[in-house]
Amino acid sequence: MSKEKVVEGTIRQKNKAIILEAAKKEFVTYGFKGASIKRIAERANIARANIHYYFADKTDLYQQLLSNIIAVWNKDYDTLTLANEPKKVLSAYIRAKVMHSKNDPDASRIFASELIHGAPVLNDYLNNDFKVWLNTKVMVMESWVEQGLIDPVNPYHLLFLIWSSTQHYADFNVQVVAALDKEAMNDDDFEEVVASLTQIILKGCGIS
Repeated sequence: MSKEKVVEGTIRQKNKAIILEAAKKEFVTYGFKGASIKRIAERANIARANIHYYFADKTDLYQQLLSNIIAVWNKDYDTLTLANEPKKVLSAYIRAKVMHSKNDPDASRIFASELIHGAPVLNDYLNNDFKVWLNTKVMVMESWVEQGLIDPVNPYHLLFLIWSSTQHYADFNVQVVAALDKEAMNDDDFEEVVASLTQIILKGCGIS
C-alpha cells in the first residue's frame, strides 16, 4: 500500500471518529428524531457536506454509532470460554461494565434510549447477531452450573442483572448523585460501586 493511501486512510478514520463523537453528544442531547446533521457538523467543526461523504444520512450515522458502542461492550466478554474460571471472569466483566458507565456514560444512554423506543434500528441485530453472541455466553455459564462452579442461577437473568446494575450509574446518574448527596461521582465512588456489585453478584452465584 502506498504512503498516500495510508495517509488517506488515517485521515478518513480520524474524521469519522470526530464525527461520531460529535454525533454521540447530539443524539444523547436530542434523541434520534431531534438530532440534526447541521448541529453535528457544527459540533465536529466539519462542513456538513463532509459528513455526507462518510455517512449516507442521519440513520446511517446513528447505526454506525450504535454498532461501535456494541462492539466495545461485547469485546469485554468475547474471550469467555469453557476454560474460564467464573470468579475471575465475572469480576472482570463487572469492572469493565462499571468503567464504561464512568468513562462513556453517553454511550449507555443512547443505547438505552434506542431500546426504550422499541429498538427500531437495532431490532434486526437483537433478533440475529445478538442472540448468537448471547447464546455462546449462556452455554458457558450453564456449564459452570453443571460443574457446580456456581449455584443454579439462570444465566440470562444473571447477565440482565449485570447489565442493568452497572449501566444504572450512567443512565440514572442524576438520581445516584442526588441520593449520595454529591455533585458528581469520583474515582473512589466508582471503585466502591465495583466492589459492592462484585460482592453482591458473586455471592448471589454462590461464589466465595
